[in-house]
Amino acid sequence: MKYKYQLIILGSNVPEKKIVIDQVKAELRNLKLPEEFIKVIPASCFEAEYKGNQPAFALYFGDTSGDFKDLGVTQKLLKDGTMILPIYYDNFNSDIPCILSNQNATQYSHSEVHKIANVVLESFELLRDTRKVFISYRRAESTDVAIQLYEALEGYNFDVFLDTHSIQKGEPFQDELWHRMTDCDVIVLLNTPGFLESHWCKEEFAEASAKQIGIVQLVWPNHQIEDIDKSSYISYPIQLKDDDFASKELLDKKKRLVHSKVKLVITEVEAVRARNLAARQDNLITEFRNIAEKHKRTVTVQPEKILTEDLPNGEHIIYIPTIGIPQSSSCQSAEIKKELMGYDNVSIRLIYDDLRIRDKWLNHLDWLNDNFKKDIKTLKKRDFELWLQKA
Repeated sequence: MKYKYQLIILGSNVPEKKIVIDQVKAELRNLKLPEEFIKVIPASCFEAEYKGNQPAFALYFGDTSGDFKDLGVTQKLLKDGTMILPIYYDNFNSDIPCILSNQNATQYSHSEVHKIANVVLESFELLRDTRKVFISYRRAESTDVAIQLYEALEGYNFDVFLDTHSIQKGEPFQDELWHRMTDCDVIVLLNTPGFLESHWCKEEFAEASAKQIGIVQLVWPNHQIEDIDKSSYISYPIQLKDDDFASKELLDKKKRLVHSKVKLVITEVEAVRARNLAARQDNLITEFRNIAEKHKRTVTVQPEKILTEDLPNGEHIIYIPTIGIPQSSSCQSAEIKKELMGYDNVSIRLIYDDLRIRDKWLNHLDWLNDNFKKDIKTLKKRDFELWLQKA
């Protein structure tokens, strides 16, 4: 591998360093990427191992006593434009040096470890930074909990879809709903007793299974999960009890979850993202390779979860499986992956599943392909066969 992502570890020598690094490695495994894909560089090895021309991200672990370390390295990284995430414990102003006072920080806790690891992956474009969540629920039974989770997830920087809050007036409701589900990372499904009795809720669940989107499932008290869990592609059920609700009245439709359970849902959503992304990437890769094999095209899966094809004329094609709707950030990620492969004469195709993406978006992506001569273009699933049968 010509390039490596560099994770630089700065600050106090605390046990949390190992916990976070281990979680980053676990998330790489969830993404089915090799651990060595990210090179962890402690501050003590910075001068010997750091390469300024390769992608880098830094974590700075604060100190509750104000004994700040590695300020020289921190200054150099800031000058280079490297992103640094300060991690504090009690108080940002006292735990973090002034040199990092303008940086967005996170407070360390056990529930934040997944989030910190995901921020690292997002910074290297290994995990989408859009953080999209879709809440599926039956209005007659769980509207207040749905709104509660919407507000809580938004507060944790998730882009949350909730039908009553997220569809603009004048938009075709059902088309926009399927479109937003296609582009999400995780579905939070409120499995109330009457959930599957609703036609639209049942449709949403079937759509999630067809798109193989991971589901964090909240199962209401005294309600079974078997009916829904058997057909779900990736489902993580949370069985709720009466004590998980602030109101104990069985007929109270305005029930809200207690704070600890809301925090659990947020942690679980954070934990599911990488696993779900990997599963959907694998499915897209498998389908593309099967069609390529049928047409005698030699497409190779690289450890970085991208596909490459070497053409007889000396040109190369990189195919990058793209989950959801290709965006400008997908192109930025593609440029990094081109550098990783070390190719010169190369074109890139962002391959994606176009099922349920609205026509106006598909037409826009096709227009970009036709009108820009950039070497990065999109290729939708319905065109895999046509593209790969070309001589």
